[in-house]
Amino acid sequence: MTAVESRAWTPLDLAALADSSLDTIVSLQDPSGAYPASPTFSAYKGYSWFRDGAFIADGVSAWGGIDSATRFHDWCSRILVSRSAQIREIVEAAAAGEPVADERMLPTRFTFDGAEGADEWWDFQLDGYGTWLWAVVEHTGRHGVPLDRWMPAIELAVDYLVSSWRRPCFDWWEEHTEEVHGSTLGCIAAGLDAVAPQLAGDRALAARAAVLDIRALLRQEGVVDGHLSKWIGSPEVDASLLSVIRPLGVFPADGSIGAATIAAVDSQLNHGGGVHRFAADTFFGGGQWPLLSCFLGLALLAAGDRERAMDQLRWAASTVNPAGEMPEQVPDHLLFPDRRQEWVDRWGSVATPLLWSHGMYLRLAADLGLRGAA
Repeated sequence: MTAVESRAWTPLDLAALADSSLDTIVSLQDPSGAYPASPTFSAYKGYSWFRDGAFIADGVSAWGGIDSATRFHDWCSRILVSRSAQIREIVEAAAAGEPVADERMLPTRFTFDGAEGADEWWDFQLDGYGTWLWAVVEHTGRHGVPLDRWMPAIELAVDYLVSSWRRPCFDWWEEHTEEVHGSTLGCIAAGLDAVAPQLAGDRALAARAAVLDIRALLRQEGVVDGHLSKWIGSPEVDASLLSVIRPLGVFPADGSIGAATIAAVDSQLNHGGGVHRFAADTFFGGGQWPLLSCFLGLALLAAGDRERAMDQLRWAASTVNPAGEMPEQVPDHLLFPDRRQEWVDRWGSVATPLLWSHGMYLRLAADLGLRGAA
């Protein structure tokens, strides 16, 4: 019996869990506006990521948490504006053909007060800044919040990404800094495409040109056997690629690339509703991630399969503990069970709650029309 089958989750149950998830996220949000990745997990405690936070804010916004999402976007904006000189240096160096070293690029995570952490991390990732651009436009479109309040930060993020999107960097999972990753390119393209209509002059032209170039690169070098690949030149698939289909919408779910990517993740990484990150994943033994199950649900829903999308939401719901907290991953189907204990010894139990899991649950529940059902 699978976890989904062990309880008959009704639409009312699922909506109630979404309400609870919103309460969990809002109650843990820092006064600065930052969303903690996980409040107690040793490796994440005290930090907020642009990528995770942007997806959390999107789910919160979709479920009606307008003020909470707005405060997160304010936090991101302050961080970018405070680093305007650093961003100008990066952009100018790239234009001169002498790009700065990776360690001088913007970090991927920040302390709640906007500082960079003192402990070592796999920190150079570009995807979060693209995801934030996309999420802030989604939020303003839903709720009519004026975009002008974030425009200085938006312009800085656009300049940063336009200058640097071709660079290899760490992927979503803090791995393979030497590669150019499909999900990273998708996040950047989605963000630049979302904000381009709000830009003016050369900046608007540069953003649109970068989107066209990224889409072309993905089609020409980032597709293997019809589906998006983990990185340029890799034959592998990664569940993060689902985001490029939905909710980011870089490729449509019913197009050839979108359909093939959904099918590849579904067949290779989905086991009974729980989705693994990638086939070689050894982190905590390589478990199943509720947030990735929600990404698959979003993609399936966009492709017209509402029933299976609901199944994905039910599976994610089944991972909550008695306190209603959703984890980063569960050990029900481990790819490498002999590798789990080394991570427990290193960092302790799996991150619980993981706010990104709750945020993705909110977005899928909202897209399924469950808001207000409880």
